[in-house]
Formats: sequence, structure tokens, C-alpha cells
Amino acid sequence: MGDAEKVVVRFLNGKMVKGVVRNFSVETNELHFEDAGTADERRIPLAELKAVFFVRSLEGDHTHREKKAFGARKDADHLGKKIYIKFKDGENLYGFFKGDLPWKQGYFVSEPHSSSLGFFITPTDNESNNIRIFIIGGSIKDITAIVP
Repeated sequence: MGDAEKVVVRFLNGKMVKGVVRNFSVETNELHFEDAGTADERRIPLAELKAVFFVRSLEGDHTHREKKAFGARKDADHLGKKIYIKFKDGENLYGFFKGDLPWKQGYFVSEPHSSSLGFFITPTDNESNNIRIFIIGGSIKDITAIVP
């Protein structure tokens, strides 16, 4: 198997687990996950998830206050489109997205195409524990894309 990446997995029901994944692909419908606490391996259907946070550390830094402003990163101009995501559970997330959004576009971006399981974003805070985040399309209420 490939290199392990540390992740925090957030489920639609609010549950959260920490562990590692190997060979993650946006084209599969499940996550091959190894729990950090028990070392148990399992496959988790993406349809049960809200997002997968690829992190620097499984412990995180509880003293760090996340910067949620698009200008917080010096490299922001190279990170793609600025997007604001509102999840069905009410949580909000800001980030940068590269490429074409796989959603129908208007002022708001919504209704994912059936072929799209989700997409990656880069956090607005480069000092965040999150390196990148895979957002599961089915967990989104709507997205606002800020395009130049």
C-alpha cells in the first residue's frame, strides 16, 4: 500500500474519528481507514461522511485560533477560487478551490453533478492543522464561489 496520510474523518451524524488513510482517490466511493486508537482497519462509505480533513497532526493545536479570512495566506493568489461552503448541519467553511467546480453555477453553487463525489479545498489559514480538506458533495447545503 502507499504512504499513510493522517486524517480526521467527520461523519454526517456528527461522529468524528482520527487515523490514517492510504491511496485515497476521489474516484472511489469508500475510504480505506485505519483507526489511530485501535489500529482497526475498515472501509467507510463516502456517502456516510461530511468531510475528510488531511492533517499535520492527529492531536492538533487547541490553542491555535483558525484564521477564516481569505487574505490570511500570502500564497492566496495561487490557490484558486475563493469559496464559502455551508453544510447541511449548519457548519460553515472557507477555503480555496482549484479547477472547475463540479456544481451548477449561478450566484450560488449547488446541486452537484451525479458523477462528482466531492472535491478538495485548501484552508484559508496556512498555519492550520488542516493541510487540505476533501468535501463530500452530499453534505453541502450550498456554496458561494467568489470568482475574479
